[in-house]
Amino acid sequence: MELFHAAASPYVRKVKVVLHETGQAEDVTLVESAQTPLSPNPANQNPLGKIPCLTRPDGPALFDSRVICRYLADRAGADLIPAARQWEIQTLEALADGVMDAGILMVYEIRVRPEDKQFPDYVEGQWAKITRALDAIEAQWMSHLAGPLNMAQIAVACALGYLDLRHGARDWRSARPALADWYAKFGERSSMQATKPE
Repeated sequence: MELFHAAASPYVRKVKVVLHETGQAEDVTLVESAQTPLSPNPANQNPLGKIPCLTRPDGPALFDSRVICRYLADRAGADLIPAARQWEIQTLEALADGVMDAGILMVYEIRVRPEDKQFPDYVEGQWAKITRALDAIEAQWMSHLAGPLNMAQIAVACALGYLDLRHGARDWRSARPALADWYAKFGERSSMQATKPE
């Protein structure tokens, strides 16, 4: 299998964490595919031009990190979305993915748009989404980050790692001590260390 990836992508990191946690990292060849909406990689088999994209010998390419992670978990027999908490885990994963979406849009606004067309209020609007999401996790979702490994934990950790990577000057930790403490501990996992972007 081949995984089209870019090292800094939090969505790709989700997939890489699942690969490490399920013992499948050696089953996948990484194919560098750094791209933007303005410069897609024609080799990437996702017609939307997004990463991650996983090619496999026994079927069409899979894309969207949630789909790929579920495929890999199923392939390994790993229960990362236990039935008893599936709706909460999937909702929290979606919230974390939304944090990633907003964080990436902030980067694109600066990197992709010409300087005279950049809209600072749009960037702050994206950060406001992130702030609301992290506040909600701190206030309502911390209990769902406890217990055996699940997809919500992986997604939240990858989202927070991306904020540190691309938006480190904005302090997400000080108003959310429980989340900051959880992330410090979760970040020690070997899968998180192995997938940490440079």
